[in-house]
Amino acid sequence: MYKHTLTAAVALASISAFGVHAADAAPQGFIEGSKASVSSRTMYYNNDNRERGGTDQRETAESLKFDYLSGFTQGTVGFGIDAQALVGIHLDGGKGHHPANNNTFFPSDTDGSAVDEWSRAAANVKARFSKTEAHLGGALQPNMPILVANDSRLLPQTFDGGTITSKEIDNVTLNAGQLEHSAGRASSNSTGLAVAGGTQDSNQFRYAGADWKVTKDLTLQYYHSNLKDYYTQDFLGLIHVFPIDANQSFKTDLRYFYSGSDGKNGDAGYRFNNNNNGFAKTPGEVDNKTWSVMFTYTLGGNAFLLGHQRVSDDGGFVYLNQGNVVDGNGRPEANGGASFYLFTDAMIKGFVRAGENTTFGQYSYDFAALGVPGLKTSIAYLHGDNIKATNGSGPDSSEWERDMRIDYTIHQGALKGFGVTLRNGVYRGSEVSNNPDVDQTRLIFNYTYSFL
Repeated sequence: MYKHTLTAAVALASISAFGVHAADAAPQGFIEGSKASVSSRTMYYNNDNRERGGTDQRETAESLKFDYLSGFTQGTVGFGIDAQALVGIHLDGGKGHHPANNNTFFPSDTDGSAVDEWSRAAANVKARFSKTEAHLGGALQPNMPILVANDSRLLPQTFDGGTITSKEIDNVTLNAGQLEHSAGRASSNSTGLAVAGGTQDSNQFRYAGADWKVTKDLTLQYYHSNLKDYYTQDFLGLIHVFPIDANQSFKTDLRYFYSGSDGKNGDAGYRFNNNNNGFAKTPGEVDNKTWSVMFTYTLGGNAFLLGHQRVSDDGGFVYLNQGNVVDGNGRPEANGGASFYLFTDAMIKGFVRAGENTTFGQYSYDFAALGVPGLKTSIAYLHGDNIKATNGSGPDSSEWERDMRIDYTIHQGALKGFGVTLRNGVYRGSEVSNNPDVDQTRLIFNYTYSFL
């Protein structure tokens, strides 16, 4: 883990900000379409390990994110640039509260304690032709069924590579690209790409897909992706919203993934640990089918959610995860943190191990219906069972999680946009589960100030 100075990061951000004014001579559109902002996030993170011998984690940190997004130059093909600088500052949590060499929340120093601060900066160049945009650089944050950039801690996960998005066909959005590296949510450097358990990285994640809005209420999706030497994955999705009346609706969301092994997957360094050493028909290889369905009934400020998910018996669900990648000397790169496009990507666990059947529900309420805009609350419960034993013959295990959250964002006045989030999660696994019991609390303060 490389340590960068706060001064260097702020200097980079300042250069980007000054660039907004220095480009006054650029063709019309580049400046007029520009946006510049600074976002702050302060987070208290408490991970209470309920198992004996586990180290509890209690830390507080602050982050700053500087963003500059230009417009496009005039002409048949318009060009622009997006720049970003990120800074994380540790406020509290010494060796007794930051588990040694734990990089899930904040980077660790050489002695195992948290570093004082860390930073990184990157930029993308972009081009637009008609209704098609291309982006190339190291500050990409994709959000698609086959890849979701993680933003669950202080700073977002970013990727470098190239992406193309086209809307030339009415009601159809086409996406394609190749990604080569990622920088984790608590990392100042980037690495190649992998899956959980993979110590060797791959520099080629290719994807292509489409979102087709068949009607204003129905959307169909298909995506194909390939992480070289790890896996291929196909996704099918259907989203339908049935409007009952002006105050009610019923939403159906169906998702199906089919994943298989690719190239060196299964060889030393390219093994998939099947989500915490879970069962696999062929150990170390990717072999999975997962389907999930969620129904949401909305009535005024109320939203009632109920769903079910099934993971096939042959192996766990797979997604990009660089948490086990090592450098040329065999040292961990500490590029952890991952998200995926399933309803069970919960606050603490993912519920995606081989054979797992998960039933989940959630109730949320938007207090805008009572004249308090910006205030929302929710409670969710997930229960997974039939988790196959690692050896394939032992007793099945089960797990459950309960998550609660309350959010409030100020809608007017001098602090307009200032937001507060309180989250609490409780996770418990059966005696034969591989995961320890955890209670987790997060208190988050967010604010974004826009210069342009």
